[in-house]
Amino acid sequence: MPPTPAVPHGKRPTLADVAARAGVSTALVSIVMRDAKGAGAATRERVLQAAQEIGYRPDARARLLRSHRSHLLGVQFGLQHPFHSDLLEGVYAVAEPAGYQIALSAVAAGRGEQRATDTLLADRCEALILLGPQAPAARLAELAAQLPVVSVARRLRGSAPGVEVVRTADDEGARQAVDHLVALGHRDIAHIDGGRAPGAADRRRGYRTAMSRHGLADRVRVLPGGLTEEDGAAGARALLDATPRPTAVLAFNDRSATGVLDTLLRARVPVPDEVSVIGFDDSHLARLAHINLTTVGQDIPRLAELAVGRAIARLEGEPIPDGEAVVAPHLVIRGTTAGPAPV
Repeated sequence: MPPTPAVPHGKRPTLADVAARAGVSTALVSIVMRDAKGAGAATRERVLQAAQEIGYRPDARARLLRSHRSHLLGVQFGLQHPFHSDLLEGVYAVAEPAGYQIALSAVAAGRGEQRATDTLLADRCEALILLGPQAPAARLAELAAQLPVVSVARRLRGSAPGVEVVRTADDEGARQAVDHLVALGHRDIAHIDGGRAPGAADRRRGYRTAMSRHGLADRVRVLPGGLTEEDGAAGARALLDATPRPTAVLAFNDRSATGVLDTLLRARVPVPDEVSVIGFDDSHLARLAHINLTTVGQDIPRLAELAVGRAIARLEGEPIPDGEAVVAPHLVIRGTTAGPAPV
């Protein structure tokens, strides 16, 4: 059984509480907690033991704010995007061992990117890591004039000077998906695209390029779509009404693909027996057993490593390779793709 805390129930222990428990001064406790010189080994051990007994945890954020630097990396992310959730795990895994903390600010239906970034700036973040930003390039360049900015999963083509870019080779991912479907025997392959979402133009181009390379340019079919399950469902409904009906669908992302799967299920169109479906991202959503989605995987640990690494390098004045950091995708084959049904 853990020792009973020496502070009232519900009150957060303070340095003074630790000092009282250990029988030393508050100043000496501060020295130990900062791992500074001035405390002997025995005293240091007694203070740390007292802190553990009463449940004291240093307020790292307050300590940083009292210093000249905050060591905070601000991360803007989309609240409804499973891929962003996976990226956040990777960002934490890289940033914390490097001595940086993460401040999060979400973009949601009622909370735009302007508010999200303004909140991070108010928190004294030293750099911003923006996951799939959709703000105008001029806005990103404006932010980059104030502090280091890293854009993840969006090509900027030099339109936002000063912004570091880390992204997946989206066009190559779409080509891998089409190559896989063609190898299975598919010829009527449709693409539900991502509209104006980051990466959508590259994935659309990769799909068209791959179809042409396989001699299927006359069978290219691109339907308007977007980021959500509803976008995928709308595209799937249009495909169900099409003649001829495609035997395979490449969706813009995993969320869109789950909308496709739901629509096909409700229409009693078996997947993959009649229609094969491929998503994009390999988010945790795709790995759920009841979805088991074939998808184009983005290398999340590598993307996170590059994003955090470039932000910290800018802050520490370390050299950074010129140009975008582009990460190769990889196809993840699961249960939603198979050869087309015999005619």
